Formats: sequence, C-alpha cells, structure tokens
Amino acid sequence: MSRTAAELVPARRSLPALRDAARGCRACPLWKRGTQTVFGEGAARARLMLVGEQPGDREDVSGRPFVGPAGRLLDRALEEAGIARADAYVTNVVKHFKWVPSARKSRLHQKPNAREVGACLPWLEAEIDTVRPRALVCLGSTAAQALLGREARVTRIRGAFVRSSLAPLVTATVHPSSILRARGDDERRRETQRFVEDLREVRRALDGDDA
Repeated sequence: MSRTAAELVPARRSLPALRDAARGCRACPLWKRGTQTVFGEGAARARLMLVGEQPGDREDVSGRPFVGPAGRLLDRALEEAGIARADAYVTNVVKHFKWVPSARKSRLHQKPNAREVGACLPWLEAEIDTVRPRALVCLGSTAAQALLGREARVTRIRGAFVRSSLAPLVTATVHPSSILRARGDDERRRETQRFVEDLREVRRALDGDDA
C-alpha cells in the first residue's frame, strides 16, 4: 500500500489519464469501503474550480461528484450566481466515500482524517496543475485546510481572496451540505443567499480578471 497517491500520478498528465490512474488507487484504506473512486469532472480548462471534502452516498454509487442533494443545491446556486456548471470543474479532496453504518441511514458520512486527506492530496494537486483554474473555491473546512494550511478557517477568509500559488484567485466558503443541515426554512434561505453571493463575488472577480 502506498503512503500517498504520489507514485500513482502519471508523469504525462491529462484529466482522462489522471481519472484512469485514480480508479485503482489504494493509497489509504478508504478504497475498501467505497464503491469506486469518484474523480473530478468538468471543463479541462475551466476558469473556476470548486473543491469539496469527499463524495457522498449518491456520488459513491454514480461515480460522479456533486450529484446528490448538496450537488443540486450547488447547481442552483451557481446558476443564480451566473456561473454555468459546465464551465467549472468540480472535485473533492478525498476521492472515496468514508462512511459508517447508521440506524437512520444505511451509510452515514464520516469526516476524513489527516492521514486520508494527505494520502489523496496528490490527486487534487494534479487536477489543479492540469486544469490551471483562474479561480479556486474551497467548499468547507476540509478543503480549505488541505489546500491553504491547517490554520485556515472558512469563517475568517470567507468572502475574501487569499494569496496562494494555487490560482490567481483563491477563496473559501461553506460546503453546500452545511446549508442543508441549517435549522428551519428561514435560516436555510439566508444561508443559501449568502452562499450565492459568495459565488457571485467569484464571478465578478473572474469577469474583472478577464477585462
């Protein structure tokens, strides 16, 4: 078993080559419980890259990122912000679904640990290096800390652009799944609109970057 996926990343990089190589990844134990590797998808030269934590139950079954309830919320928010999902690249830090059995749900999401994040990070780094987005948005704390350092806090940097070698424009916002967990319809609507405004600010920055 590899300590990280670094030795599995092909020297000649393209998204199809990376996706094929990642299918057999066993760099951490999560492959034993996940149905399949869930790699990123989207435009090969997308201006915008969105990075979440890990695939969920629906993603694990389908093999595609952000197709469950959180993905549908993300799609609506992107549309409202004036961003076509087809023009973006969406992915996760960890490529296998980590879950535990639950009495209420057959498979309950469990947060990946530092070992699992570190093992999978070479795949994400290769995606960023291949796509070379103009803007990179970390969705939630796992993505922010994996890419911006362990001290990164979404509450501190949300709505601001931070200096990073990852892309000209780098920021963080909440993961759409956190909005789904909001208590009550009013809070969910408020958090959704705030999320939309975060994405709208990224679009404005991209438009200004192209001017």
